[in-house]
Amino acid sequence: GSGGRRDLHPDCEYILQLEREERHCLQYIAEHDNNHSTLGCLPFWDSVVCWPYAAVGEMINTTCPAVFSFWGNNTGSVSRNCTSIGWSRPFPPYHTACSVGDDVPIPEDSYFATVKLIYTIGYGTSLVFLFIAVVILLLFRRLHCARNYIHIQLFVTFMLKAVAVFIKDATLFASDDTNHCTLSTAACKASVAFCHYCVMTNFFWLLVEALYLNSLLLSSFHHYRRCLLGFGLLGWGVPIIFTVIWIGSRVYFEDTECWDINEDSPYWWIVKGPIVVSIGVNFILFLNIIKILIQKLNPRLIQFNNSDHYRRLTKSTLLLIPLFGTPYMVFNFLPDYFNVSVRLWFELCMGSFQGLIVAILYCFLNQEVQKEIHMRWLRWQENSNGVVLPGAKGSQMDTHF
Repeated sequence: GSGGRRDLHPDCEYILQLEREERHCLQYIAEHDNNHSTLGCLPFWDSVVCWPYAAVGEMINTTCPAVFSFWGNNTGSVSRNCTSIGWSRPFPPYHTACSVGDDVPIPEDSYFATVKLIYTIGYGTSLVFLFIAVVILLLFRRLHCARNYIHIQLFVTFMLKAVAVFIKDATLFASDDTNHCTLSTAACKASVAFCHYCVMTNFFWLLVEALYLNSLLLSSFHHYRRCLLGFGLLGWGVPIIFTVIWIGSRVYFEDTECWDINEDSPYWWIVKGPIVVSIGVNFILFLNIIKILIQKLNPRLIQFNNSDHYRRLTKSTLLLIPLFGTPYMVFNFLPDYFNVSVRLWFELCMGSFQGLIVAILYCFLNQEVQKEIHMRWLRWQENSNGVVLPGAKGSQMDTHF
């Protein structure tokens, strides 16, 4: 879900699809090279379809290849006859059988452009609200605590991810004359590496949120300054390590294009692996948190003084459900080319508004934040009118957690 991917350019996806089918076809030809009689028509790749071996007089029928789904439909079929002088021409022609005409809308001008517009609005809106949320949490001293410190780091990762997407888009799609599929510049590669780092930090700080909440429920968050240092190293340091390793592997072993096409690349798991692991650990922690909360909210066991505390934690847990990334587990274990349209809609369109939702839930709808803003408003009225209003003094937060 890094956004601004080359998947947004349909020509690139078309080329990737053809390259995949060509590799499979050439592999098939190599494996069956010595198994066929020279009297028939040998298998070959015609740049669109892989035609198998056929005997003289045999007609081979095949459905329209998947690449035609980018322009029209792939429900038609094409045939070739094997004659004594070789293969006949395909009939009907590809553009006729597969409904490719001048009146077919190009995805770049419709679906892909719509996706790009939606996630640009989503990331832009999220960036504004996240910035305001960070300013609020930093501005009011009564809101300074370990919990909000972790929230701020999470907000920053969402902001960095949005900025990284905009930088990557500006680099990849700066000009219509640029060949997006073969672009290979230092700026382009740097923007892709930065984008991967920001995405990793986002997932790791979501993991920190779960670890912190789990520690609170287990009452094991005593040396909170030391824990915050460890959380910082986990959230910011670990992604740096894996990003540097990934950059090194691309430079020395797979320095192709702009590093943003990871099709069949084993090095992609250097970035993808830690993200998948963090999502898995998050899911386990989530189940453990739910189990602990069910036990602690038992009316026979809960202490009156702690009831509000655990209810707040329960609310925080329920708010974290859409952030724990469990839906991404399905996509992470599927090939990158699997159902590109659904993946783009889920990762880019829905994911772009995730930062906005986080800012609203953890800041603007937070009762402590609302109370502090209300008290500041009362103080401002007091200073303006010279009248002491009820509740203007407020109180300190009852815990640094």
